[in-house]
Amino acid sequence: MLQFRRQRVNTYRLNVYIFYRKTLGNFNILTASFMPAFLSSVFAILIERPSRRTLLSLYVSNVATETVWNMLEARQMVTPIKYGQVAIFGVSIALLLTFWRAGLYERDEHKMDPMFKIVRFVIGPHEQKDHNRSGSTNNFYRKKKNKSDSFNNPRWNTNRKHKNIVFHLVNQALRAYKRIINKIKCCDRHAVCPHPFSCIYYILQGTTKMFSIGLGLQLILKLVLNFQTLFKSPEKFGKALFRRDTLQLANFLAGSSGIFRAVSCLLRRITGQDNPLFAFPAGLLAGIAFTQYPDTTIALYVFWKTAQIAYNLGIERRHVPDVPGFNMFLYCLSTGILFHVALLEPHNLRSSYWKFLINISGGRVACMNRKPLDVWGLGTSQGLAQTLLRTRTKEEVQFLGCKW
Repeated sequence: MLQFRRQRVNTYRLNVYIFYRKTLGNFNILTASFMPAFLSSVFAILIERPSRRTLLSLYVSNVATETVWNMLEARQMVTPIKYGQVAIFGVSIALLLTFWRAGLYERDEHKMDPMFKIVRFVIGPHEQKDHNRSGSTNNFYRKKKNKSDSFNNPRWNTNRKHKNIVFHLVNQALRAYKRIINKIKCCDRHAVCPHPFSCIYYILQGTTKMFSIGLGLQLILKLVLNFQTLFKSPEKFGKALFRRDTLQLANFLAGSSGIFRAVSCLLRRITGQDNPLFAFPAGLLAGIAFTQYPDTTIALYVFWKTAQIAYNLGIERRHVPDVPGFNMFLYCLSTGILFHVALLEPHNLRSSYWKFLINISGGRVACMNRKPLDVWGLGTSQGLAQTLLRTRTKEEVQFLGCKW
């Protein structure tokens, strides 16, 4: 089905391209690629399911935003900003966290935006508005801890002689760990804090949990991507997994959760109240953790997702007008920009999207004659050579499995 849709999209684009050529009798910088791609995208988005249109518009807008920046940078109209993606991510996630803490989301679990579910998973459910709070949790836990039979259980009795020294050492380590955790849980907790147990335990619990999840995901990803290499050369197992970049995702997730929780608890202690607006400064500071895993794609996705949520909230409160078909127009505009750059300035296109165009066109996007387009002074032919070398793709057409 997906292949059939791609074929129809390519057919629309080719027909519109021929229509412009026959009607105008010549080409210009807009009709060479942008206008045919824009109009063909109108037909393409109309055959998509309405539920997928917003998702597609967000994806192509993400890629188009990065592409436009690359175009401006190539023309020396802007200069690269160090940690620019971190700033975009920090502001976007701060606004998103503020919306979440203020309760500006769908109460129905099935209708809730997936971004809010991700935020709740990383930050924790206790910061969510209307979350069930238990002020007696600490007192209950203290009473339970003070019971004398807690550690008098025979299995915790250390006076017995253990024949297995390893079991004895593990038993002692677990006993010490449990005592430390109990003391941390019973530390001070402010009255307005929504979480159970102490603030220190709340921060450490979120940090260690997200660090473990991030490390596990990174290790699994490395195993999957390097499966063939590790299967052929098992001696490279340690070198492939135990690298410095393996901890990047874990540090990012742990830092985001820990910093947000720490700043939120600190602001509650200083002011003596719990305000949803505390999520904005806490989110800004938590965004600093993105320096450990800087990714332009993630930063732009969070930016556009936050913009979409803010626009929908503005429509609900009648602060901004509802523009019918805005997501479709955004999709067509972004797709037109991407195909314009793919033809005239392929060196400014993201490598992953170039490979995507290679696949859906059967390699034709790389085989188009670009020498007549060099008259516009954009270095089109030279940019194509650079792109083919960078992405390791070739100028060959694939049709029904055959290469031409």
